[in-house]
Amino acid sequence: MRTAHRTCPICDAVCGLRLTLDGAGRVTSVKGDPDDPFSKGFVCPKGASLGRIDEDPDRLRVPMIRKGGEWREATWEEAFQAVDQGLKNVIDAHGRQALAVYFGNPTFHTMAGFMYRVPLTQSLGTRNVFSASTIDQIPKQVAGGLMLGDPMAIAVPDLDRTDYLLILGANPVESNGSLCAAPDFPGRLKALRARGGKLVVVDPRRTRTAAAADEHLFVRPGTDAYLLLGIVHTLLAEDLTKIDVEVNGLEELRRLAEEFTPQAAARVCGVPAGEIVRLARELAAAPTAAVYSRIGTCTAEFGTVAQWLVDVVNILTGNFDRPGGVMFTRTAAVELFRTGQPYTAGNWHSRVRALPEALGELPVATLADEIETPGEGQVRALITVAGNPVLSAPNGPRLDRAFRDLDFMVCVDPYLNETTSHADVILPPPRMLQMPHYDFLLLTVTVRNYARFSPPILPLEPGQQSEAEILARLTMIASGQGADADPAMLDEMILDQVLRGATEIPGSPFEGKEVAELRAGLDGDSGPELMLDAMLRLGPYGLSLADLRANPHGVDLGPLEPRLEELLCTPSGRVELAPRPLAEDVGRLRGRLAVRPAEMVLIGRRQLRSNNSWLHNVGTLVGGSNRCTLQIHPDDVTRLGLGGQAVIRSAAGELTVPLEPTDTIMPGVVSLPHGWGHSGSAQRVAAEHAGVNANTLTDESVVDALSGNAVFNGVPVTLSPCEAGELSPASA
Repeated sequence: MRTAHRTCPICDAVCGLRLTLDGAGRVTSVKGDPDDPFSKGFVCPKGASLGRIDEDPDRLRVPMIRKGGEWREATWEEAFQAVDQGLKNVIDAHGRQALAVYFGNPTFHTMAGFMYRVPLTQSLGTRNVFSASTIDQIPKQVAGGLMLGDPMAIAVPDLDRTDYLLILGANPVESNGSLCAAPDFPGRLKALRARGGKLVVVDPRRTRTAAAADEHLFVRPGTDAYLLLGIVHTLLAEDLTKIDVEVNGLEELRRLAEEFTPQAAARVCGVPAGEIVRLARELAAAPTAAVYSRIGTCTAEFGTVAQWLVDVVNILTGNFDRPGGVMFTRTAAVELFRTGQPYTAGNWHSRVRALPEALGELPVATLADEIETPGEGQVRALITVAGNPVLSAPNGPRLDRAFRDLDFMVCVDPYLNETTSHADVILPPPRMLQMPHYDFLLLTVTVRNYARFSPPILPLEPGQQSEAEILARLTMIASGQGADADPAMLDEMILDQVLRGATEIPGSPFEGKEVAELRAGLDGDSGPELMLDAMLRLGPYGLSLADLRANPHGVDLGPLEPRLEELLCTPSGRVELAPRPLAEDVGRLRGRLAVRPAEMVLIGRRQLRSNNSWLHNVGTLVGGSNRCTLQIHPDDVTRLGLGGQAVIRSAAGELTVPLEPTDTIMPGVVSLPHGWGHSGSAQRVAAEHAGVNANTLTDESVVDALSGNAVFNGVPVTLSPCEAGELSPASA
């Protein structure tokens, strides 16, 4: 038996784990690492199941090639030759704009996923770049880009020092947090209340987070922007502001909020006007306060407006870039994605619907359009990396059909699933315990400055390829250098660019130095590790990979400190309170004040033992409360004459679903968890607990106008009883 330590790679909480392995390398126990200074021994059911997830017998171990509908195992050389030929055929026949790439959520949780994402995109030479960002988070980044000039400047609540926390559309007790890395989020919320602070949750459901709060307010899905404008109106009208950062646009903001009185906002959002006023006064009066919002507000039609208003409230109450308010993490590794140039959007548009690019990506809501619509630039080949858009993207059944018509498809994925089943080639990465781990991106949104590196626990097997090798070879093929090109050449090129960039930063301690001097002495067994060592050495703490290896439980780098001044890069040099695109969208929001809301709307649902679509093949994580049911208020069951199951319809499609009546959801709202719909899956446990695909009901034609983010919350639906003899899909 031996003990090993690593960061959990499953969700956003970056918890430290302590694993026990037997002599054969099998995981016999997973517990929280009590010596981790950040997570302090916390572990959730997902992390505790890491061994079973990693050892899943349905994981692919070797490349797969599909011919004539039949799958066969292949060597790596065969697989890469097939990829080379498949992409070459499409490029020769249709050009590079016929290529597309989709990056799934797990690419944000691996070192190679971070390191090779941009090189792969650049090598493809296409504008058809899609990712999970336009499924769940890009409104936050677009709002930050417009306000601060930097879309990667994401302010997180200073959880451990705040006196008042308002949470909208987030359920961190079950999700463990999102764009806010905070191990043991439940414990931190308890500590907030124990020190005399107050926690208020605004959500259409009485979630586990809401149940743990001092106060829970129901809100109609998709209307958070109205509630926030009502708070802004009150803060300005009652002169409750105490702005302590340099801003532009305060008078324009006052004009924009003028019509959104608490009474007007209440008619739309369902939160009583008196409660809106009270929230504003409490936020202003608290010694420190923070407003935090996430998925529920991002995945709505006015998601970017809502994200903007969250930080507007934080600014107006004097809680922006301030201890106890919302602050910016200072990462140990140099932040390569920060260019210092003001954010711009709409640098190009999608071919079919003319949707604007944001952060170099097009909305995944238009991927099916680009595949199905003939003409120059029609997508004929697709690369997916760690993504399952058939289940995660809006109108998944349409994508399912569209993928069948592609000329070529290659997937980097460990599973034969609903998306990869359409591929011509599947390239499986190693098991998680065989890969080094450092959270390049998640460590930019921690609620405390912290760093931790996890070396591989298990070696690669003979003939196995690392994730870095797979993505590097795929990048070389995409660039036209062929399947036989040496991926080490790419690693050297990337590392050289990083070091050369450091020598060109005015005023930095590395300015004017030779690349060879910086390159000397770098430590690492792979491209990503050498990259990490360079980034750490160039970073603000002067750490190295050797330092992190010597501290396997992680390194505490102290509480968050004010740093807005070094991140702000708007042309004015000030925080923009009323950027023109957001002001214009408020006009669209104003036009909805008199619109009658839909009688019934659909929202998603977080589950403690689930994570998108890829944890349903682990027996310990399915069943019990982790089921695919439609939560509905008992009064709606009675009013609509429903039984144990019902037919739910939207503009996009319909499903037959089992009902779960509960008074934890507000009347007029139903909730279906995402990531299910595994009927016929090659993943055996998932197939036994198939559930239904919630994105059969989401409409890809409706997106947030500013970010292109898909709309999954506030989807108008109707419900009706099942007809006699109508069968319900598996949902246990």
